[in-house]
Order: sequence, then C-alpha cells, then structure tokens
Amino acid sequence: MTDEIVYGRNAVWELLQSGKPVNKLLFQSEGTTGRFQDMVSHARAQKIPFQFVDKAALDRLTEKAKHQGVLAYVAPREYAEVDDILALAGEKGEDPFILVLDEVEDPHNLGALIRTADAAGVHGVIIPKRRSVSLTATVAKTSAGAVEHVLVARVGNLVQTLKDLQKAGCWISGAEAGGTEVYGSDLTGARVIVIGSEGKGLSRLIKETCDEIVSLPMRGQINSLNASVAGSILMYEVLRQRRGNKKH
Repeated sequence: MTDEIVYGRNAVWELLQSGKPVNKLLFQSEGTTGRFQDMVSHARAQKIPFQFVDKAALDRLTEKAKHQGVLAYVAPREYAEVDDILALAGEKGEDPFILVLDEVEDPHNLGALIRTADAAGVHGVIIPKRRSVSLTATVAKTSAGAVEHVLVARVGNLVQTLKDLQKAGCWISGAEAGGTEVYGSDLTGARVIVIGSEGKGLSRLIKETCDEIVSLPMRGQINSLNASVAGSILMYEVLRQRRGNKKH
C-alpha cells in the first residue's frame, strides 16, 4: 500500500483549495522561480510543511509522470485539534489520557501505537509537524483501521503544546531510561504519556518540560525497547491503574 500523492499544478491547487489534509508539499527547485508563489503562500498560511527538491526527486516519486514541478502528500484522514482530544475526554466523563510522540519517524511504529491507543482507551495522539512521520497509508494499514477511530493532532510546537496541557490540568510523564520505575508510579488522573524517537529518545526541551520521567524495568542484556512496544506497555499500565481506581 503506497502513500497517496497528488501531482501537477492544477491538481495540487484544487487539493489545497478543498481543505483536505495535506502532510507535505514538494516543489521543484530548478527553474521555477515565482511559479508556485501562490501555493507557497497558501502552505505558509495553513502551516503545511513544504520543501524544495530537485527535478530528479520528483521524477522518481511520480515515476516520471508529468508532475509540473509540484507534488503533495495526502493524509488518509483529517487531523484533529488538541482541543478536540480534551473535549472527547470531557464528553466521556473521563480524565484526559493522551499519547504524545516526540519525533517518531517510523510509520509502522506510529501505526502500531495508534492501534494500541484505540485498544487502551487513549483519547488522542499528538505528533509534531516536522521531524516526524505523518498520517500516511502505511500508518493507516499498520494501525489495522484504528486510525479511523483515534483522534490524531499535528502541532507546530510540541513543547508549547505540553505546557498548554499542563495548564489544562494534565500531568506529563515522559518515558526514558533512568527515571522512576513505571510500576511504582501513580499514572492515574489526567495523564499525558510522551514517547521519544527510535534513536535519540526524548529531546532535551521535551524532557525538561515533562513533570516526571518514568522507565520500564530492563532485566536482560538489551537496554531499550522499540518505541511502539514501550509505548504500548505504558498505555496499558495507565489503563490498568485507571481500572484499579474504579474498583475502590
């Protein structure tokens, strides 16, 4: 299953005018001065990431079709707003339960995390607009359809979003080695779980913004887990503690 792309000046312009979700725009860098100014202005206004690439890259992505120097990656569904996620928790009469992903780049990891998020009762997933995988056909397929049921918000400034969630009453728990063991942590209440990138973990500013750092116990020779595995374990620990709270 390939990620959906739209190319050609008129087709991309109509896509932008339709309001459908666009993950990213690519413009040909050679010999196109001023040709795409209207699209670039629209992308800036709508905060759609864009990049200038050489003609060979566009030829490769479109299999040498007549792309006219422009290509758009289309998201398989609409993105939500962070406020939509908080509103959903309110509608259900539950404390917010949110998964935040800090520069997770593998679409299979994102898809697997969205699938687990749906199963564990997460109200929504938040990803950054840059240096992160977006909602793509590969993500949708890996999520086994869960992408249709889980709200996914894409934000420009992840640190500011975390601060806004703190103001809304959420406690931010970042996952990284060296923190408090998760099984000794209280993960009840309004909770945000933050998972870092596959290679670097949590970025410095994100880590500094978290209210606490929690870790999974590692008893073997390997000192880390795949992002989707670690995130899934943490989400189910939050669910376990919430279920336990309801019994008292």
